[in-house]
Amino acid sequence: MILVAGSANLDFVVRAPHIPAPGETVLGREFRTFAGGKGANQAIACARAGAAATQMLLALGNDPFADPIENSLRAAAVRTHVVRVDQPTGTAFICVADNAENAITVAPGANNALRASHLPSLDGISHLLMQLETPLDTVIAYADAARSNGVKVVLNAAPAQALPRELLALLDVLVVNEGELAAVSAHTGNVVQCLERIDVPCVVVTLGDRGSCARVSGAMITQQPFAVTAIDTTAAGDTFCGVLVAALSRNCGMIEALRQANAAGALACTVPGAQSSIPTHARLQSFLHNQGRSIASL
Repeated sequence: MILVAGSANLDFVVRAPHIPAPGETVLGREFRTFAGGKGANQAIACARAGAAATQMLLALGNDPFADPIENSLRAAAVRTHVVRVDQPTGTAFICVADNAENAITVAPGANNALRASHLPSLDGISHLLMQLETPLDTVIAYADAARSNGVKVVLNAAPAQALPRELLALLDVLVVNEGELAAVSAHTGNVVQCLERIDVPCVVVTLGDRGSCARVSGAMITQQPFAVTAIDTTAAGDTFCGVLVAALSRNCGMIEALRQANAAGALACTVPGAQSSIPTHARLQSFLHNQGRSIASL
């Protein structure tokens, strides 16, 4: 069983020819709302694409924005532990460009209300998956509790920020993109140089359209990308994280876990929206079957 503790937002998404530069107004096209938030996206990826029994701890407001989020989690068979607070449900404002890239601004709202005391029982939990859209002291408290209970701790260090050694010492797996890797390592060198500065047993780095890599107990593994026609990259990284942890919870090795996570993230780029883009487990397995293996170990 996986427990995801983290953020849940309602995403307000507009498509436009390109992402506005500072001071620029861009005339957009279609507008839609989607259930999102890194935590909720990752929980649904664990359950739907990863086919793993999943729970989620989240905070929501007493407002209509909470309803689509709860409905989406319920539809994916994620068991929820909802903390209801007197703050607005988290929201995100997303511009998706025609080249599939996006720019996101998050108003955390209720997500900032998660506290150490809200952590549910860890009985039967094998992995705790967290992000950084909730208070850092809460993330540290959850990681400490998980470590004390023999639960593997996985952190997706997003949004990018420097992390205290206290938190890094509690992690079993750290997942970052290249920008987040630079922030955590406090270094602007290449991936290998940055990895050398992070004292975590396993660090996974997503590389966008170049695939991903991982340093596991000093050994480097790389996963080549899967070719797809991308229309929206929103939640691709979250899908990667959820499927990675789902695979690890089934005792898959890192090579196979990276393969599944990369494929799921690629598929998420082919459908608009956040949680709406996360593939089913059946679609993921069919895609992998048709692709064959593309792993190379260094």
